[in-house]
Amino acid sequence: MSDAPRIVGMLLAIAGSFCPGGCGRPESLPPGKGLTAGGQTLTLHLRRQEATRDQAGHRFWNVVTEARQVPANETAIIICDVWDKHWSRGANERVAAMAPRMNEVVKAARRRGATIIHAPSETMSFYADAPARLRVKDAPPVQPPKPLLHGDPPMPVDASDGGSDTNWGDEKEGRAWTRQIAAIEIDQQRDGISDSGQEIYSFLQSKGIRHVIIMGVHTNMCILNRSFAIKQMVRWGMDTVLCRDLTDAMYNPARPPYVNHEEGTRLVVEYIEKFWCPTIASDDLIQR
Repeated sequence: MSDAPRIVGMLLAIAGSFCPGGCGRPESLPPGKGLTAGGQTLTLHLRRQEATRDQAGHRFWNVVTEARQVPANETAIIICDVWDKHWSRGANERVAAMAPRMNEVVKAARRRGATIIHAPSETMSFYADAPARLRVKDAPPVQPPKPLLHGDPPMPVDASDGGSDTNWGDEKEGRAWTRQIAAIEIDQQRDGISDSGQEIYSFLQSKGIRHVIIMGVHTNMCILNRSFAIKQMVRWGMDTVLCRDLTDAMYNPARPPYVNHEEGTRLVVEYIEKFWCPTIASDDLIQR
C-alpha cells in the first residue's frame, strides 16, 4: 500500500506548527488608523490555508481570507529575479507578459508610499553606480535576529529537470540574464536595488519597514529560497506576503504531478499559503 495517504495526513496534522507567529501575517490596524504625515494605508486581503476538520472528523484545507490594513510607508515590495532574459523560452514569455502589470502595480504602490526593492540576482555589476543600488549598500548594517525554527515540507511539483515547459532538448540551463527586465521602471530617487538578504534586511530596518510583499519568479525556486525571499524573511520574523498573481513557477508538465503549467504554479501558491505566508492579489496594491 502506498505511504502517500499517511504522509498527507501527517502534514495536515502538523501544518499549524509550520507558521509560528501566524505565518508572518501583518498586525491588524483599526480602520482609518496607521496613517502618517503624508502616508496612506494598504488594505490587504490576505489568503491563507489552515489544516482543520469537518463535522464528520475529516481533515481538509480551509481557505481563510482576512482584510488587514498596514501603513504603506512601513511596507516594501521586493521584485525577485524578473530578469531581462532567461534560458527557458517559456519562462521568458510569461515574464514578458507579466512585467507591464507588475510595473503598473509597483508605480501605484510607490505613489502611496511603499518602498520598492528591485532584486534581479547575479546582476549587481550592471547597477554598480546606480543611486538605487548605492542607497541599499550604504544603509547601516543591522544583524538579523536568530532565525525562527520553521518546518520545510516537500514541494508539490517536481522541477528536478530545470522546470522548463519549452525544453525539447534545445535549451541549455545557464545564466542568460544581465539586468532586470526594462519594462519595470526603477525610480533612482526612491527605490533600492540589491540581491543580498543581509543588505535588504539592513535597508528595511533603516526605514522602519515591517511588512514585505514579494512578487516575481520563480515561485517554487527563487521566490522561496533566495537570501531575501520568503523562507528567510519569515524566519527573520518579518511580516511576509506573496503577490500570487504576479509570480510564475518553473515547472514542466511532463514531470510529477503531471498537471498543466498554470496548475503547477497554483499548487505552489497553495503550498506557500499552507506552510509559509499569506498571499494577496495585485489589485490590493492598486486601490483607487
